[in-house]
Amino acid sequence: MTLDSLITPEKIFWDGKTFISAEQLPIPEWPCVVSERQQPTLTVKDDDLFLVTDKMGNISGCSLGDSNPGMGLFCSDTRFLQRLELQIARRSPVLLSSTADNGFSLSVLCTNPRIEGQLKADTVGIRREIVLNGALFEELEVSNFSTTSVTFELSLSFDADFADLFEVRSFGRGKRGKILRLLAPTPEQVPDSVHPKEEPLTLAYQGLDGVVMESRIQFQYRQPDYFQGYTAVWQLELAAHETQKLGYRVNMFTNNESSSTVSAATTLGQAKAAELMEQQHWVQQITRISSDQSFLNRPIERAEQDMYLLRQSFGKYKTVSAGVPWFSTLFGRDSLITASQTLMLNPQIAKETLILLATYQGKIEDQWREEEPGKILHELRLGEMARCQEIPHTPYYGTVDATPLWLMLYAEYHAWTHDQETLEQLWPNALAAMDWIDEHIKPSGYLTYFCKSRRGLANQGWKDSGDCIVDRKGDLANGPIALCEVQAYVYAAKTRLAEVARMKKRLDLADRWLEEARNLKARFNQDFWIEEQDFCALALDGEGNQVDSITSNPGHCLHLGIFTPEKAYSVAERLRAPDMFNGWGIRTLSSLSPAYNPMGYHVGSVWPHDNALTAMGLRSLGLIDQAMELFKGLFDMTNKQPYQRPPELFCGYEQNGDNDPVKYPVACSPQAWATGSIFQLLQMIVNLVPDAQNNCLRIIDPALPESINRLSLHNLRVGPTILDLEFERSGSTTACRVTRKRGNLRVVIEA
Repeated sequence: MTLDSLITPEKIFWDGKTFISAEQLPIPEWPCVVSERQQPTLTVKDDDLFLVTDKMGNISGCSLGDSNPGMGLFCSDTRFLQRLELQIARRSPVLLSSTADNGFSLSVLCTNPRIEGQLKADTVGIRREIVLNGALFEELEVSNFSTTSVTFELSLSFDADFADLFEVRSFGRGKRGKILRLLAPTPEQVPDSVHPKEEPLTLAYQGLDGVVMESRIQFQYRQPDYFQGYTAVWQLELAAHETQKLGYRVNMFTNNESSSTVSAATTLGQAKAAELMEQQHWVQQITRISSDQSFLNRPIERAEQDMYLLRQSFGKYKTVSAGVPWFSTLFGRDSLITASQTLMLNPQIAKETLILLATYQGKIEDQWREEEPGKILHELRLGEMARCQEIPHTPYYGTVDATPLWLMLYAEYHAWTHDQETLEQLWPNALAAMDWIDEHIKPSGYLTYFCKSRRGLANQGWKDSGDCIVDRKGDLANGPIALCEVQAYVYAAKTRLAEVARMKKRLDLADRWLEEARNLKARFNQDFWIEEQDFCALALDGEGNQVDSITSNPGHCLHLGIFTPEKAYSVAERLRAPDMFNGWGIRTLSSLSPAYNPMGYHVGSVWPHDNALTAMGLRSLGLIDQAMELFKGLFDMTNKQPYQRPPELFCGYEQNGDNDPVKYPVACSPQAWATGSIFQLLQMIVNLVPDAQNNCLRIIDPALPESINRLSLHNLRVGPTILDLEFERSGSTTACRVTRKRGNLRVVIEA
């Protein structure tokens, strides 16, 4: 029996329960506590669940305006809780401390304000702990620290709008589904108790596609004394120094099946144990990196943990989601760059990313989704707006660079692992990807993009905001657009895949791709070079004219070999100029540009991953001091962030003395390629060059910065071999030695 057959104009019958439209059954509301300023937030994540609260652990219904739009409990691009608010005597508690240090849980310590006639200030201590593991679990310990008994009211308010993440991000909708109310099983029930006291509190919504989503809240330890709408209220009486425990669990359902791919635990203790066990397993699988300096160790430890947190299940495979809160899903470009950055950490990330993206590789021509045969996706979404075709993300393919990046990672992964099985399995996908590139290069000689979908992205490189592809006058360029770094990706894809083809005895393909790469390099150095600026253009526009602004994009080209040597050194020097380098990193756009905005997403901000890629290029040119300048700036910036976690981006304001980096207001944190930048910068200084096919690891002129004396890599994997490396600096020289090796890998250290 289908869901539709169980619907009448007035009621919805589902799983033995009866729902009606919320408009037919109004309930009393519990006032939220108003905050008029943006609140710092806590973020926790577990696979496909993430939670963003204020520092109190609350999601106040009053705080979801422009200042904190991303708060809530989310799963599968849907907000299953928009309110989760603890109050004491209808007042906000007073925060003492809070942390979300371990990533999958948060803890809060708070107390009561002075409540006239009831409680002196700081009488009651409340300890909150929230854990995610396939569901949300919370336990509260409420303690009376006075010498006499106290009586007071404690409440937890819940609500859910089941908003699609694109709604939360202010994408307009002409129409949405309806909030549902669960009818009580007996006619005597009144709206003050929308459900029987012992039964789960149920929040529900029916989407435009007929899908019913629910948040079911089951209380533990002590049941609430009464409900007012969706607010649970306890009348607590605590003797002197008595502690009582309260708790609940929120399970999310979509058409009566768990919304999360993770099997939910039963209790908070079980959830916490499951998370700790999985996290420990992750730590045992990765390369463990440490130094003699805490300023380096803290960001490394955080990055190791965040890579674990950002992993997300998509069917049988896991890859890294792009970032919390806005991009907690599968992306092409972001996942591929992050997987490349973390090959030294754990090559399994790259393997599963390659396979997963290959399963979604384009098969047909679809203008709405910009799908084409051989093309790698941009973004996959699972929410109501995607299911209803209001957005094309099922998946959406509007990206010009994911396909060559996939090919680059395909070759890189093999160099680290010599995984022949995966190489053979994905060879047809590699050929299809190269065919897509070749087909799209034909019209202009370069790989270009031009948006075809009415809800697609106008710009389809990594700088994909609408205002970022500008010339030196600040005017927007017209498409089709050929970005400079995309041509470098194509060059690298062809040269690297030629090596794979030669190994497979496909000499015809190897020779052809190398010749095409040589031709591309020659044309690129002529067409993209701005003679009067002695710099590389951001792009070529639809007329073949140079988009001649000074940007960070050419920095991506430096380590890929597409520039002639003299042009590469000129680009490297130009990026050091004060209009580009702000003291922590290289800006996305020169501060001399009319379009410059230090708060702009791609027109003056600084992105860690952008800088890490440039640092790799500087290192490849032998510009070690310049690369170390970026290393130092980015680690200094990271150590000034909460939890020593690099943000997606930060504002481009110049470093002046002791000022801190200026936060970009809605930057994702944690964010995948910002986190991956930590490992890419470490790879840059030790300069590992794996060749697993020939059972060899070359370590070429390792160079620790002056602030670091020793660096250790434990459990490093190259092919089937596991080894430990120790680097030690003495003056301007860095020595390396192998301290442990399981396997017959040849390690060649080249000073």
